[in-house]
Amino acid sequence: MPRVLGKIILASASPRRAQILKQVGFDFDVMPSAIEEVSEHHEPVEYAREIAQKKALDIAQKYPERIVIAADTIVCLDGHILGKPSDEKDAWRMLRFLSGRNHQVYTAFAISHRSRNVNKVEHELTQVHFRRLRDEEIAMYIATGAPFDKAGAYGIQDASAIFVDRIDGDFYNVVGLPVTRLYQVLTDTYLEKR
Repeated sequence: MPRVLGKIILASASPRRAQILKQVGFDFDVMPSAIEEVSEHHEPVEYAREIAQKKALDIAQKYPERIVIAADTIVCLDGHILGKPSDEKDAWRMLRFLSGRNHQVYTAFAISHRSRNVNKVEHELTQVHFRRLRDEEIAMYIATGAPFDKAGAYGIQDASAIFVDRIDGDFYNVVGLPVTRLYQVLTDTYLEKR
């Protein structure tokens, strides 16, 4: 069904986002944006929305005839935004902070299609409940190298799935792209107008 939209551009280097789009049948090219992921916003939702929009606009200006999708995922606890860890010590700090607590995962996605004057930004929130983690579990997970390209230092779809007691909301949002919401926005924008 998503193929009726034509070939889109995913402005992301995330293999997880590409896998989600592939899994549901989107036809797309991957063209990561090289923008610096810096925002003036300190509020989590606005931070993620700004970064997603910047990524989409960066690629859309080069390909105005194509639909461009970009996203940004952040993990937030007690008002602190947890990005990708810079090193093992940072990953350790983040996972200890999340241990035994509930946190929020926000993914903002932007859709930009310059020739059709489309510029939309949406977001999704999922509550994630971590069980209490033992130090040796954290050490073993960090040793895999998995935390370093993920907001909050974990990926719910990898070995850290055992850290999660439960989620309230969209699983794919935590992975990096709320695909149901994305599909709804795309179909509302493009298919309803036919």
